[in-house]
Amino acid sequence: MSEGQTPTMRSIFVEKVTLNMGTGKEGERMEKAVKLLTVLTGRKPMQTITRKRIPDWGVRPGLPLGVKVTLRRQPAVDLLKRLFVSRDNKIEASNFGLNGEFAFGITEYIDIPGIKYDPNIGVMGFDVCVTLQRAGYRIRRRRKMQRAIPSRHHISRDEAISFVRSAFGVEVVS
Repeated sequence: MSEGQTPTMRSIFVEKVTLNMGTGKEGERMEKAVKLLTVLTGRKPMQTITRKRIPDWGVRPGLPLGVKVTLRRQPAVDLLKRLFVSRDNKIEASNFGLNGEFAFGITEYIDIPGIKYDPNIGVMGFDVCVTLQRAGYRIRRRRKMQRAIPSRHHISRDEAISFVRSAFGVEVVS
């Protein structure tokens, strides 16, 4: 291995990008959210269903409250680049978690390059959650001989920040 190269098992990559929209209840707003996520990703979103009962909010188990879609591999990376451009290639350091994940919000979808305003949808925003991983993480999810990931192989907050800076050219603001 040449100098300055990261070993294959230590290299970080994007595992998945999840776009999430909370609509509050079923109806017109839910349909608009489904349309928007379908236009953005080209995939059919799934509804998120409540599991808890919260009487003050009128929520009971089994009610659809939002929609989400998950992208993996290259489509996830391509969409993430466009989403960073809509945020002026800046993200706050407080958006990064401790285990190699980060999230941010898009306030208006019309800020994304290549997306035009649709009067049937209106102006809506959504949340973007990104999960990073290293090679070898499959051992915690496989069926046979499932094992824990050693702590030295976990992605720290600083490693995630440096990955986003180098891979996407994003400025991380404190």
